[in-house]
Amino acid sequence: MKLSDLKRYAKVRERMIREQLLSRNITDQRVLEAMAGIPRHIFVEEALESQAYGDFPLPIGEGQTISQPYIVALMTQMLSLQGSEKVLEVGTGCGYQTAILARLAETVYSVERIKKLLARARINLDRVQCFNALCKVDDGTLGWPENGPYDAIMVTAGGPEIPAALLEQLADPGIMVIPVGDRISQQLTRIVKMNGQITHEAGESVRFVNLIGRQGWQE
Repeated sequence: MKLSDLKRYAKVRERMIREQLLSRNITDQRVLEAMAGIPRHIFVEEALESQAYGDFPLPIGEGQTISQPYIVALMTQMLSLQGSEKVLEVGTGCGYQTAILARLAETVYSVERIKKLLARARINLDRVQCFNALCKVDDGTLGWPENGPYDAIMVTAGGPEIPAALLEQLADPGIMVIPVGDRISQQLTRIVKMNGQITHEAGESVRFVNLIGRQGWQE
């Protein structure tokens, strides 16, 4: 990519942060810095590069999407990451959210059910030198139990309920963010596990792709 293109996209990212994130109460400075530092356009198809920083999701193939920047920032901010966490991500997709999490945590374990997507995501993650993210193809609703418990869990697909396997793999203390609802719309839900107690906080209404798996929706 030409130097002029890199500079142009850096300016577009600055505008994205100013107009889409700061204006919507994304205040976590570490999240803002991660969003500024990760070149979102390399995670989308070349034909869609010019739209990569728009205020909307984009298709990434296989019936999946990359979430709009605001939703990525919002869900990340809801996890309250400090830098030393072990994070589980369900739904690697193109790897963009994975890269943001990897900038903010010590290690990210990401599970994707679609092999083609994960192969492309790994290439994207390597391009941005994201080497603290480990990925595998599997049923994400079952988590990645051998590496748990996790200080934080992010689910990037909408399910009918909170998978019991993920709740079990959440550390105490720990935070999970997941869209919960029907196949059409969900609410971002923040689950906090603390001293053996579990609390739920309902957030914004969203629309995600379906969380497919044994403890999610059936295909």
